[in-house]
This record gives sequence, structure tokens and C-alpha cells, in this order.
Amino acid sequence: MSEPVRIAMWSGPRTISTAMMRSFGSRGDCAVTDEPFYGAFLKATGDRQPMADEVIASMDCAWDSVAETMRGPVPDGRPIWYQKHMPHQMVGPVDIGDFPDHAHAFLIRDPARVIASYAEKRVAVDLDDLGLARQCDYFERIADRRGTAPPVIDSGDVLANPESVLTSLCAALGIAWDPAMLQWAPGLRPTDGIWASHWYNAVAASSGFAPPPTASPELDAGHAALADRARPYYDRLKAHRLTRSMRT
Repeated sequence: MSEPVRIAMWSGPRTISTAMMRSFGSRGDCAVTDEPFYGAFLKATGDRQPMADEVIASMDCAWDSVAETMRGPVPDGRPIWYQKHMPHQMVGPVDIGDFPDHAHAFLIRDPARVIASYAEKRVAVDLDDLGLARQCDYFERIADRRGTAPPVIDSGDVLANPESVLTSLCAALGIAWDPAMLQWAPGLRPTDGIWASHWYNAVAASSGFAPPPTASPELDAGHAALADRARPYYDRLKAHRLTRSMRT
């Protein structure tokens, strides 16, 4: 029996990361896990994010224990396990080096759009919250270790042509493309974190990937300066993004 494929998708916040989790969760062969280190992050930092107390109470908040679970048996014995991870949450003793056998991938989005999305939720954001610097560090470490760049996908490309980009991603991860990844039933899921009621309104109403946005986001001076600081990290990762179909 072959070993399961454990996918660690290192996703920036507000990057269609939950829609990507829906996409993989639509496969009959794939288990999904939603931000398993979120509780540990909140407990370690004391960050008063929405529903922080409820999140901490709802999940394992011990770094090493969570990491062991992510390396352990796949839920329901499925051959693929999609793990949605947020780089900015990795502030404890666990990092990407603790997952040597995972297939690592990176989900990015133009920082101006990420910041605008935070602003719509009336949540303050700084450079660390975007996770791009840690994404770059993790990307370079995996590329150095494996001798090849791990897959990077940009949310704008996914929304513009989901089948093509996701086919490329599946090929890069060593799994078969499944057209079921293009649509899903609306609503929340038992696999969603307890925070879904605050953050996942748009995804809960969706049944597939939305069209890409057309209008450029409008940012105030402070947010525009933050986007400028984040852009060099984004551009480094964007240079490696998958954009065309590479069918196996």
C-alpha cells in the first residue's frame, strides 16, 4: 500500500485559502484540516483576534502535539490529506522543517488585495500578519532541500482559470487531477474551524470559485505603504507561480 500524500498548503490570509480547502475537500479521496496551529498561535501570542477564546477552547493548542497529529494517520484513511496552514501563525517551536515528508505548496495573493480584504473586516493588519516573509523563508528552505522550487499558486490566477492552474498544481504535487475540485455544495463543514462563523461568510455562500476581481483596491496611505513593504516578498514568490496546465 502506498504512503498517503500529505499536502501542506502554506497560505497567506485572505488569499482564497478556504475556497482552496473546499476545492480539495470536494475530492472523494482527500481529507482536509483547517489551520491546525491557530489555537497554539493565539494561546502563545495572546492576540485578541475575533473569537480567540472560543478558538483556543476548541482545539489542541500544544505545538508538538499538533505537529505529531499532522504527521500521523490520515483522517478516514484517505490517500490524500490537504492541510491548510498559515505561515504567520508559526511563531512557536514548530516550523516547516518538522514536516519533511509533506508535499509543500504556497498560496499567495497581491498584498494590496489582502490588505483591502482585512480592511473590509475592520481588522488591523501589519507586515507579520501577511505572512509573506515567512512564506519566502519556507519556500527557499524547501527549494534548497529538494533542489527544485516547490509549487506556488497565485489566487488571481486560480480565479481566472481554476481548471488550468489546479491541474498544474495537482501534477506538481504528484496527485491526479479531479474535476470535482471545481465545485462544491454551499454551507459550512464539520471540518471548518470554529472561527468559520466570523470569517467564512463568502465561502459558505459559494459553490465554486468566484470570478476574479476587476477593480483595483483603494487603500489609504498607511495601508498603501504596508502593501509597498510587502510587495518584494510577494514578487519573489510570484516569479515561481504555476500558471499553465501541466497534465500528468
